[in-house]
Amino acid sequence: MRGAFHDISAVLQDYFDALYFCDVETLERVFHPQAIYATADETPLLYRTMAEYVPVVAARQSPASRNEARRDHIDAIDIAGDNTAVARVRCSIGSRDFVDFLTLVRTDGQWRIIAKVFQIIERQTQE
Repeated sequence: MRGAFHDISAVLQDYFDALYFCDVETLERVFHPQAIYATADETPLLYRTMAEYVPVVAARQSPASRNEARRDHIDAIDIAGDNTAVARVRCSIGSRDFVDFLTLVRTDGQWRIIAKVFQIIERQTQE
C-alpha cells in the first residue's frame, strides 16, 4: 500500500498544480475521462462531465497569475484496495476555500480521479 499512497499523493499534487495554474493538460491527465464533478452548494445541484468542466478551468484566470497564496492540503487518503481510494483535500481559489472529496480508481496501472464532490466555503477576508 505504501507505493499506492505515494502514487496517489503525486496525483493529488498534480491536481493542486492543475487548479493553481489552470493547466488543463495536467487536469485531463489526473481526471479519468468519465469523471464527474459535483457540488450541492449551487442551486440546482451543479454536475459536470469532464467535457463540461475542463473548458471552465481553461477560461479561468489562474490563481498563480494573481499571486494567490497556495492553501493546498491533503487531509486524508483512504485506500480500499488495489484499485480504489478516496482522498479528502483542501485548496483555495480567490475568496473561496474548497473541501474536495476525490474518489480515485487505478486503471491501466495509473491512479486517476473518477469523482470530485466538493463543499464551497466563502472566506471573509482576502489575503
